[in-house]
Amino acid sequence: MVRSLSRDDPRSEAIREAGRRTLRIGEDTPIRISAGHRILHHAGKCSRPHGHNYEITVEVTGELTEEGWVVDKGDVTNVIDAWDHRFLVEEGDPLVDAFEASGDGDALVVLDHPPTAEVMSVLLERRMVEAFPDTVSDVSVSVSETGELCATY
Repeated sequence: MVRSLSRDDPRSEAIREAGRRTLRIGEDTPIRISAGHRILHHAGKCSRPHGHNYEITVEVTGELTEEGWVVDKGDVTNVIDAWDHRFLVEEGDPLVDAFEASGDGDALVVLDHPPTAEVMSVLLERRMVEAFPDTVSDVSVSVSETGELCATY
């Protein structure tokens, strides 16, 4: 027989007092998104429009919510999915006008900084912190652009 604790049950006090916990998402199987980008002021081939199959892992630390988790995994994937099958560019990139003129403006994510893996990890962290409940105290995101390049904070 499976037994669950009600929120009013004195035994559920242990859950409320569990302290900070860390949820790891994508540790063994990263979250994958496909996105294009270019580094506008790069002297090499990364200045050309191209794409990657990014692999993303996330660690979220915080107090357990009444639902019994640090954060709902769906809230994590919602933030990441906003960039899936999009093209990431820096503000001022002429591709913004080209995408908008072609009717594909909604396919763009325009960033204030170059769309590097390093910038992506910082921005995803910030967006998650804004989207998550106040019980979350720390978010760390790793973005792997290739098997050779991974950015984390």
